[in-house]
Amino acid sequence: MKNGTIPDPNKIYPVAGYDKEIYVKPTITNPDIIVGDFTYIADTEFESHVTHLYEWNGDRLIIGKFCQIASGVEFVMNGANHQMNAVSTFPFYTLEGWDMEAPAAEDLPLKGDTVIGNDVWIGQNAVILPGVHIGDGAIIGANSVAGGDIEPYTIVAGNPAKVIRKRFDDELIDLLLKFRWWDKSIEEINALIPLLTCSDLEKVKQEIKNSL
Repeated sequence: MKNGTIPDPNKIYPVAGYDKEIYVKPTITNPDIIVGDFTYIADTEFESHVTHLYEWNGDRLIIGKFCQIASGVEFVMNGANHQMNAVSTFPFYTLEGWDMEAPAAEDLPLKGDTVIGNDVWIGQNAVILPGVHIGDGAIIGANSVAGGDIEPYTIVAGNPAKVIRKRFDDELIDLLLKFRWWDKSIEEINALIPLLTCSDLEKVKQEIKNSL
């Protein structure tokens, strides 16, 4: 390992002498936020980036391994949604003094868990809306608003986020989803770095085929 140091997913600060980037997993206190090993954010903390996450809605934010989250990213959870099938969207039931009980769950536009795959890069100031599922290897452009599901290894950008292109051809995407390098041991991943950072994609295809 580099300089004799073994990567540690439970270490908060992965860059020596720099506190503006953290591994997210060891900092989580909310049981409804689940984050995989080595996912980092370019900030000194993470949970303030998750808004409107209320336990009575039953939703969770689930993020995979090796994700890269830029500064200013916000994950908006289901608690931000208002009733939309009535004349007014005003949430009287949440505010003091108004004579209204909470609407039934089926009257609220609750969209379930927000799920981010592995090795996803989320650009600066992007917003991920409730219930979105983002596939492995996707890239979300800076300042984008992701309101719908995003396929693996797809680049999206804009408000609303729209597909720019697939990162690779279908064959390589299929191989990568089968290969699942992020689930391998630290030692295996370390040995795979030349492959994971290789721009000769035909070579990458062949080596993955040989290993499956």
